[in-house]
Amino acid sequence: MTSKIWGGRFSAGPSAIMEEINASVGFDQRLAKQDLRGSRAHCAMLVKAGLISKEDGEAIQGGLARIEKDVADGNFVFKLALEDVHMNIEARLTDLIGAQAGRLHMARSRNDQVATDFRLWVRAAVDNIEEQLLKIQSALIDKAEAHVDTVMPGFTHLQAAQVVTFGHHLLAYVEMFGRDRGRFSDARRRLNECPLGAGALAGTSFPIDRQQTAKKLDFDRPMANSMDAVSDRDFALEFLSASSVLATHLSRFAEELVIWSSAQFGFIHFTDAFSTGSSMMPQKRNPDAAELVRAKSGRVFGGLITLLTVMKALPLTYSKDMQEDKEAVFSTFDTLELCLAATLGMVIDMKAAPERMRAAASVGFTTATDLADWLTQTLNLPFRESHQITGQIVKLAESKRCELSELALEDMQTVEPRITKGVFDVLTVDASVASRTSFGGTAPYNVRSQITAARKRYLKEGPA
Repeated sequence: MTSKIWGGRFSAGPSAIMEEINASVGFDQRLAKQDLRGSRAHCAMLVKAGLISKEDGEAIQGGLARIEKDVADGNFVFKLALEDVHMNIEARLTDLIGAQAGRLHMARSRNDQVATDFRLWVRAAVDNIEEQLLKIQSALIDKAEAHVDTVMPGFTHLQAAQVVTFGHHLLAYVEMFGRDRGRFSDARRRLNECPLGAGALAGTSFPIDRQQTAKKLDFDRPMANSMDAVSDRDFALEFLSASSVLATHLSRFAEELVIWSSAQFGFIHFTDAFSTGSSMMPQKRNPDAAELVRAKSGRVFGGLITLLTVMKALPLTYSKDMQEDKEAVFSTFDTLELCLAATLGMVIDMKAAPERMRAAASVGFTTATDLADWLTQTLNLPFRESHQITGQIVKLAESKRCELSELALEDMQTVEPRITKGVFDVLTVDASVASRTSFGGTAPYNVRSQITAARKRYLKEGPA
């Protein structure tokens, strides 16, 4: 097997085990489109620099075009014996145009080649995720607009805490996903430098034009250091890191959907499109899509840990360990793409139950903070004193098995004689949400303003 592209020095072929562990074409064939694009740009640069003839360049470009069509049509046969996507394409190009194909590898190595391909692939993946996040934000904003005035309990420690609106709650995820978009955008900016032309690690003696190839491939600039260019995988780590934070947000939202759709809460309802039944219990409607989004976060976290572990002790520059970078990234993207599509579908599909939300908001002493605020504002008490008085009144209501708004004024006055009947104006759920007018608060008026701002900020609707 001395016909290997790198095999001039070796007299014996690899064992079957070595061939199996060394090969990456089973997964890196996903880079075929990017590899072909990089080769086209490299070929054009070699011709312009006078390093290969125009005729050889045209032959190479024609062969690459035929391979590109075969790949797009699913007709390209990837061979394990050729190790990786680069060798498979180069071997096929040789079959098509003969020895001229060998000129394409002038002034480049598989090291800078794969680094370029991978950056192109991750850049496209980032753009895809950003587009999906934009759609989810848009759907959440639309749903929030429909529920600006729908009151529900807000929770801390999963205990009813204060009254909020459903619209306000959904906008919290709009902000989370906005930060996710920012992280991916930030990562994209840093990854958008071109390794091509760095060679194996030290650059090349050929008079190449790296600015030209970088521009042709829509990179901002060539990478400044050839050793860094071939050994850097920060862009993949940043992609996996941003993906892990996004997966956390998707999982948190999915958890809330699971809770809200339970019979005990009944805040939302899914149609058959996003729920399943039980093989034994005919009454069940299970939020399986949400549960799977919640679970798949583990796959994403695993990808990040995998690549961090691979990279943590590698000396410069390239080591074969780095072949392990792609499966983690590919798997993460596939997982996120599915989870994002499922999340968008669930947001659109879910129907709120305002009556159940209002009923839940009306129990659990959710207006206790409003009572404490009233004591501070009306009686000019220090808030800590108001907090203590309110705690005693809550205890009194608990003993009478009623809500704060159901206590008699005389009962409250046994704790604080200066309380007047005006206190009842702040103890309803509607009064509670309406009072939260501080910037970012849950007052419906605020939420309407937040929706307008979110549309401008994230969806670019209206004047910036």
